[in-house]
Amino acid sequence: MNNYSVVLLPDKKTVEVKPGTGLLEAIQKAGIPLKSTCGGQGTCGKCTVKVIEGNVSGGMGNIPAKLKEQGFILACTAKVEGNLKVEVPAEFRLHEHQVLLDDDGQGVLKERKLDLLQGFAQTPPAQKIYLEMTPPSLVENASDYSRLITELKKHLPKTKFAISNEVLQDLPEILRAGEWGVTVTVVLQDQTAEIISLTPGKDESPVYGIAVDVGTTTVVVALVDLITGKIVAREGTYNKQAGFGDDVITRIIYAVEEQGLGELQRLVLETVNELLDKVQKEASVKSEEIVVAVVSGNTTMTHLFLGINPKYIRLEPYIPAASDYPPVKAKELDLKINPRGEVLNFPSVASYVGGDIVSGALVAGLDQSDELVLFIDIGTNGEMVLGNKEWLMTCACSAGPAFEGGGITNGMRAMAGAIERIQISGESFEVQYQTVGNAPPVGICGSGLIDCLAKLRRAGIIDRTGKMQEIASSRLRTGSDGPEFVLAWASESGNKQDIVITESDIKN
Repeated sequence: MNNYSVVLLPDKKTVEVKPGTGLLEAIQKAGIPLKSTCGGQGTCGKCTVKVIEGNVSGGMGNIPAKLKEQGFILACTAKVEGNLKVEVPAEFRLHEHQVLLDDDGQGVLKERKLDLLQGFAQTPPAQKIYLEMTPPSLVENASDYSRLITELKKHLPKTKFAISNEVLQDLPEILRAGEWGVTVTVVLQDQTAEIISLTPGKDESPVYGIAVDVGTTTVVVALVDLITGKIVAREGTYNKQAGFGDDVITRIIYAVEEQGLGELQRLVLETVNELLDKVQKEASVKSEEIVVAVVSGNTTMTHLFLGINPKYIRLEPYIPAASDYPPVKAKELDLKINPRGEVLNFPSVASYVGGDIVSGALVAGLDQSDELVLFIDIGTNGEMVLGNKEWLMTCACSAGPAFEGGGITNGMRAMAGAIERIQISGESFEVQYQTVGNAPPVGICGSGLIDCLAKLRRAGIIDRTGKMQEIASSRLRTGSDGPEFVLAWASESGNKQDIVITESDIKN
């Protein structure tokens, strides 16, 4: 059976797919990131497109009546039944996200003027060690490797050493090229030192590592100088897995489908590698100089990052494949650092309590505190830890969908055009807003929703239960879902539609 061609506008991209292929899959195959909060279940109404030419089957789901009248369908429930021309509007695509990063990135908690890192000694996971060795002779004829380890133990006593065959193959020539002076780069973990590389002579160039936060929604990469401990560059963006659902459950469901796990791993590694490329260029660092990656994420994200099947995390009794993860070589993951470099993942606690909250609790010093402390990570997968040095208790829940646009009429992520701050006049009820990137408004993101509710309450537009009150303003009206308040009129918006917050949005 012949394949069908799908032309995607306005990009003018064409992909070939088999008959019956999902339209969302075809769009993603073309590299166009489309919103799909529900992970292709037809419930969120975000993957909205218009078929200009050709036939599809399905396409129905939770789509606003106004868009349905204009000929829009849902890509996730539509199947390709012939050659197509499809318009993918800008407002339904995933664009570059605004990711808020700490101003200095050095672990200072400004509210209490507390340096979170001051209690930690400078013990980098990788370092360079220069050795001057005695040349062998007929009298002193130990092997090159034995000679190397003997000298290394003077610097790292009580340490076990490991070396790959690839590095060992280079050892004889490198020792002699440096006239028995050699710089050894090692990665340290649990009293074991992995020899990553050897350089003849004294190499005083920096050695770098990366810290990676793999979030369900966003990913952040920090490039760290392991000699000084300083962050030299940081970048963040949205997790490209988002096209397959906003939360961990929809990602797990997709992962167990054919090719799903491999696709989700490919997308998160592609996200990390693109950020890596940015921080390397910003700091003028070569990939070979980055010898270690330390990664934290919730349990599902860590499984997907490593390509481990997360299927049983969502099935009773909710058991992950692992909670403590062995080191992995960068080349096994195709992570664009030194291919011999080590990738270390923070351990998880349980099925939905992962290495992200573990790393946060560690840095915050909860296990050292005399006081009772509540530590909260409000993310798409929300987690909290309560306790002190005597005991710690933790739990998790799905905290993020509403604040990422799920179930909100004009909800969206923190992308260009998202309303993030609001002011409402107490007398005229006129609205002033600030958007991400100062672009014309096209929706409202999580921080905007929180600010909006506060300002609506302060202005008397909603009561303490979230119910809208009768006020003398054309901004308050009855829409298809009941009472709604207009934040931005169509004439000023970026998509020529009124941007509203509804009473049902507030309930969500």
